[in-house]
Amino acid sequence: MSLLTLPAAWAQTNPVNDSGIDFCREHASGADTAISASTTCTPLPTHGGQDARYGRDAAAAKGVLPKVGAGAKGFDYTKISHSGATLPASAVLGTGAGDWACTYDNHTGLMWEVKVDDASHLRHKDHTYSWYFSANSHGGPGVASSGACLTAGRCDTEKFAQDVNAVGLCGHNDWRLPTMQELYNLADRGSATGAIDFDYFPYTPAMQFWSASPMARVAGNAWTVRFLDGANGWTSRGGALRVRLVRTGL
Repeated sequence: MSLLTLPAAWAQTNPVNDSGIDFCREHASGADTAISASTTCTPLPTHGGQDARYGRDAAAAKGVLPKVGAGAKGFDYTKISHSGATLPASAVLGTGAGDWACTYDNHTGLMWEVKVDDASHLRHKDHTYSWYFSANSHGGPGVASSGACLTAGRCDTEKFAQDVNAVGLCGHNDWRLPTMQELYNLADRGSATGAIDFDYFPYTPAMQFWSASPMARVAGNAWTVRFLDGANGWTSRGGALRVRLVRTGL
């Protein structure tokens, strides 16, 4: 994967989240064991240490991970209003200036768009977009407006970001498509019911979402993340996929 064609600000160096995997497999008792304050989840000697024993998820399960906000496992989120103010975890989605519209990741420093369930809305959960960046030099700009969204002729990644920035979201006008690593970092790969925290990212279809990262090996493809299981992959740039925008900072 190459980021050379992307603006320098897109090559983020923020901390990364844990995987969301909070159970050990193939341990001595023969069944999956979840990490908890009283369980160390010791694996079989032939398998060594496992993901769930280490990092933010393990610390959260044991009650020793400090959080600024809240969220499942090692994830740490804060809800943000349309006007850009921080909100309590009880805040609900709405159209008012004080209603929830974005989610801030306190660990990575990234603010994320939250989708809505309204087909007449610019940020409807089921709108799709093709991968297109007019300035991209690796394999060309992609395919313009090959998705199905609110406004005909505006259904690609570049135009969607432009349209959101034109009206503003959560007090900001610098929204962009995330890199593959940023998007992959959002996934909860330990969940069996959709690879994301739905308390902070409702209306997330278990589908592929575009990243801004072109695929180096096949110039006509770009990287994606699938929120069924959190797996990354790639798709032809003309594919009609979902998009979730991101920006850096509060």
